[in-house]
Amino acid sequence: MIQRLVHTSRRFIHIVLSSLLGALVVITALAVYELNKRPELKVWHKVVLDEEFSADSGLKDFGEYLALEERLFQQLDQQIYQKIDKDEQRAVNRYFRGSLSDPGRWPTNWNRSFVLPVEKPGIGVLLLHGMSDSPYSLRSIGQLLHGQGGYVIGMRVPGHGQAPSGLLNTTWEDMAAAVRLAMRELQEKAAGVSLYIVGYSNGGALAVQYTLDSLADESLKPVDGLILISPEIGISRIAALAKWQERLGHLLGLKKLAWNSLLPEYDPWKYGSFALNAGNQAYRITQEIQRQITALEKAGTLSRIPPILAFQSVVDNTVTAPALVNNLFYRLPAISPQQGSSNQINHELVLFDINRYAQIEPLMKENPSAWIDPLLKSNSPAFRLTLISNQSHENEQVIAASRMVGSSKVEKCNTGLSWPRDIYSLSHVALPIPPDDPVYGGDEADSSRGIDLGNIALRGEKGLLQVPSADMLRLRYNPFHSFLEQRMLVFMGLQPDPEKLCLARDSAVQAQVLLR
Repeated sequence: MIQRLVHTSRRFIHIVLSSLLGALVVITALAVYELNKRPELKVWHKVVLDEEFSADSGLKDFGEYLALEERLFQQLDQQIYQKIDKDEQRAVNRYFRGSLSDPGRWPTNWNRSFVLPVEKPGIGVLLLHGMSDSPYSLRSIGQLLHGQGGYVIGMRVPGHGQAPSGLLNTTWEDMAAAVRLAMRELQEKAAGVSLYIVGYSNGGALAVQYTLDSLADESLKPVDGLILISPEIGISRIAALAKWQERLGHLLGLKKLAWNSLLPEYDPWKYGSFALNAGNQAYRITQEIQRQITALEKAGTLSRIPPILAFQSVVDNTVTAPALVNNLFYRLPAISPQQGSSNQINHELVLFDINRYAQIEPLMKENPSAWIDPLLKSNSPAFRLTLISNQSHENEQVIAASRMVGSSKVEKCNTGLSWPRDIYSLSHVALPIPPDDPVYGGDEADSSRGIDLGNIALRGEKGLLQVPSADMLRLRYNPFHSFLEQRMLVFMGLQPDPEKLCLARDSAVQAQVLLR
């Protein structure tokens, strides 16, 4: 009797496991079928340019990096621009010479590294752009800092600015190795002055990673401050699964499976298609940052981390906004007061709230107040928190409300800014872009030499366009960019009067009532 029960149980378990395995095979086969139904790969998806930098390239300095980049862009022209099919010679295709999206329409190809030198620099600044992005995204900030006496290097991160295929094999270690070359160059050209890294998205992760490395490696030049814009500190764990789809595609010989998205290349300064490897590298570097922070905490050297100023939208579909708080700012030690200093610089997190006047909360999947409110009520001794939000739910005027270090009080001031009509929040891609940007700006945008992507709101039948309508409606500029600029200048010591950030300042109030 017992043997029969054991035999029956084993048979049942075998049937269940076989059924689950069969279901998994069917689901995987259907997923592979759907993924492989996507548009055919183009030359810019298939050709991998071998003049791209990698950690084992053996380059000695940034000059050699720029020389290699020159060869890379010659190769890009020969193997991609000159090889596109006739049916891809369209008015909107960045790889078709003369199209509205051709970077060659602009006097400067901002897909490439740029250097803005000064004879006697007051500061040195390295700009690091985001994943699938280009140096263009930080062009405006670079020009602002150059005008303030900064020696500025806007580095093209390896894998970027050329063809989307550049991100099929590039690793975060390749990117980090390039950052070291650029920092060595900046140290030489801006010797004796304060050095800063401005990092946007994945560039923010690279900035933090280099800074943590410099705390453990005395051969690396330390920085005096970090400015992070929508930094990639935490992303969804599902990104770690990307490598399995990629491996499955390699096993089956299905090259489309190496891509998360295959979209037209209509943007002159940013890839439309996104390689799965890029998401995997983003996940890997965020994990490395957490490992480094833990190691430095144990070694007692995290206290030497320089001041950090970060800007983040409370809603962000690319990076996890709460992770910036939990994985970085809550892990930062307080900065020790400088003896005799009357202008102590602390860590600061600036959050751009949703437009409360738009009354969008009932339509939102999640209300960011769920994590903002506890943050406002905390009295962290390590960082200052500033929320850019509506003066009240009844108007579009914008205030800056700051909770000071180690305090539960909030100091409010009128910024003189207001929410534009029909905009309910910022976005991941919006923060570093000013409203007058000729490609991504809004109503104030300067005239573009080519495509204008800032005010597109196409209307018609759904499912007709190759580009998802959500991408077209995504906000691409920051209406509060002037606040970001001024706050950044104060942080760097280039704007001595922080009062210029506000038109009027109110008395301190309890944090609990800020959003009520």
